[in-house]
Amino acid sequence: MISLKTVSLPSFATFALLGAVALAVSGCSDEKKAETKEVVRPVKVVEIAKAGDVRSLDYSGSVKARVEMNLGFRVAGKITDRRVNIGDRVKPGDLIARIDPTDYELAVKTAEANLAAAEKGVATADLANKRAQQLFDKSVTAKSQLEQAALSYDQAVSTRDATASSLDQARNQVAYTELKADQTGIVTAISADTGAVVSAGTPVATVALDGEKEVQIAVPENDIAAFKPGKTVTASFWSDNRLVLDGKVREVSGSADSQSRTFSVRVSLPKDERVLLGMTATVEATADIANPYVSIPLSALAEKDGKKIVWIVDRSGETVHAREIKVADFTHDGVNVADGLQTGDLVVAAGTQFMTENLKVKLPEQQSAQADGGDVVR
Repeated sequence: MISLKTVSLPSFATFALLGAVALAVSGCSDEKKAETKEVVRPVKVVEIAKAGDVRSLDYSGSVKARVEMNLGFRVAGKITDRRVNIGDRVKPGDLIARIDPTDYELAVKTAEANLAAAEKGVATADLANKRAQQLFDKSVTAKSQLEQAALSYDQAVSTRDATASSLDQARNQVAYTELKADQTGIVTAISADTGAVVSAGTPVATVALDGEKEVQIAVPENDIAAFKPGKTVTASFWSDNRLVLDGKVREVSGSADSQSRTFSVRVSLPKDERVLLGMTATVEATADIANPYVSIPLSALAEKDGKKIVWIVDRSGETVHAREIKVADFTHDGVNVADGLQTGDLVVAAGTQFMTENLKVKLPEQQSAQADGGDVVR
């Protein structure tokens, strides 16, 4: 006899319990999905302001005297004495250096002897001329002899005058063996010292004259058009942040330096006792921008489908949207945009790799100070 095992089926209560559990699990999954969709990503943005029409230029240079004289001997010789040092003040007549005058003193003695001989020659020719005149008056000699005597006298006089000039020149050369200052100033450089043999005109000392001071700067060719004679600029000094003076461009070099390819620009300064020769100064000027650009941080630039884009925040919906832009050039701290952005646009400044179309974002509540290039960073 075969016995059958009875299998009990799940009760209705069991089915109800399983259904409730399934509904609970499904509800939790829906809630997580809803929470995921509602995530809002905070972003840092820049607000595009109106592009500026001018840009700032600043170049460093040193303070120089408007006039600097390189003093040198007018004759050649060996320097036997130097009386000044760098930093010494000199006035007209002060002795700066002296060269050996021996040869020039001997030349004076030679010229004096030649002059004495020439004067005796004039006296002899004068006597001969007078004797010839007397003989001609008595009809003893011919007129040609009288003319010859007169010519010899004139020649002797010319020789005497030339010798006298040579003597004056020799005496001048003796005076030139002493190098003296002819204006008030300060010695800024010494180019030759005692014992050196110098030729005529070789610089021995440099004297910066008292009076107007200037700042000399080197300007590259792409900015030299912004510096015209008479342009007003501002000069500040590293030694004193409170010392700021208004200057004017006085001189612009007509050609660039062959090595640095920069142009020398001299800026005149008003008289101020605090400004000393050799001080380092920064000259600040402005230049017009022919094609104004909007500047954005480099971190705001993104790429999509091979095109340069930025992510623009929609203020009303607080969502982001990609916008193609035209890049003009890159700077040391950002990107200049030629087209694609308008005043008031909010551009995502960081985290562009996480942006997607219509992504919900959260804007910061406070704004910081305005950034360089006219953008407001948030």
